[in-house]
Amino acid sequence: MPEKQLDERSYNQFRAFLEQQCGIVLGESKQYLVKSRLAPLMAKFGLSSLSELVTRTLAPTERQLRAAVIDAMTTNETLWFRDDYPFKLLKDKLLPEFADRRTPVKIWSAASSSGQEPYSIAMSVLEYQQKNPGAFPRGVQVIGTDISSTMLEHCKYGHYDNLALARGLSAERKKQFFEAGDNGMLKVKDHVKKMVSFRPLNLLNSYSLMGRFDIVFCRNVLIYFSPEIKAQIISQIHGVLNNDGYLFLGASESLSGLNQNFSMLRCNPGIVYQKQQ
Repeated sequence: MPEKQLDERSYNQFRAFLEQQCGIVLGESKQYLVKSRLAPLMAKFGLSSLSELVTRTLAPTERQLRAAVIDAMTTNETLWFRDDYPFKLLKDKLLPEFADRRTPVKIWSAASSSGQEPYSIAMSVLEYQQKNPGAFPRGVQVIGTDISSTMLEHCKYGHYDNLALARGLSAERKKQFFEAGDNGMLKVKDHVKKMVSFRPLNLLNSYSLMGRFDIVFCRNVLIYFSPEIKAQIISQIHGVLNNDGYLFLGASESLSGLNQNFSMLRCNPGIVYQKQQ
C-alpha cells in the first residue's frame, strides 16, 4: 500500500520548490494539504510513497510530473459571482465609465481557476448591455489566465455539472447563459464564450505580452504569496493597467504596505483600487 506520510525534510524541500516555481508559501504545518492534493498522483505515476513523489518532482527532468504537481497544488475551488459586490460594483460604477469608449474595453481575470470568475464578468457585461443598448461599441474583451493547464482546458471547454452550477449561480442566470452540454452537464452559451479568452500565465513571470487593461480582477490570490512576491505582482499589475484603471482584490486582501500607486475607493458595498498616474 502506498506510503502517504511526508517526513519533515521532504516537506521542507517541497515548500522551497513550490515557492520558487509559483510563489506559493506553505506554512510549517501544512503536510495534510500536500498529502490531500498529491496523494492521487501516486497511483497515476506509479510511485510507492509521497516522499518518492516529492524527490522525483525536484528533478528538473521530470517535466510531466512537475506540471501535474503544480496543477494539483494551485487548483482552487471557486464560485460564480463570488462575494457578489465586485460584480455589482462592476455594473453600477465601472462599466458606465467605459460605456462610450471607442476602443475595446479589456478586463483581466488573473487567476481564472475553473472559469467561474471570467465567465461571471462576461455575464455582468452582457446584463449591463441588455439595460444599456449601444454600450461598448467596440466590444469588451475578458481574458482569463491561470498557471494550471488542466484548469485552462476546463475553462475553454465551458461545461459544468450541477454541483458547480449550484455554487453562486441563480436559476435566472443559469437559464439565460447556459444550455445543454455533454453528459448531463450544462455549457456556457457561445455568445458568452466569445467574449472570453484563456491563456497560461505564471504570476511570477513578466506580464508584458498581456497588453493593457482597464480592469483587473486579482482576487483571493495574494494570500498564497510572501510579502515580497505580493509587492512584485501588484507592481506588475500597475504596469499593465491603463491610467485610472481599476483593481479588485479578494475580500480578505488589501494593498496595505504593498504599493502606494493606487487609491482605495470605498463603495457601498465593497472596495476597489484605482491606479494613480
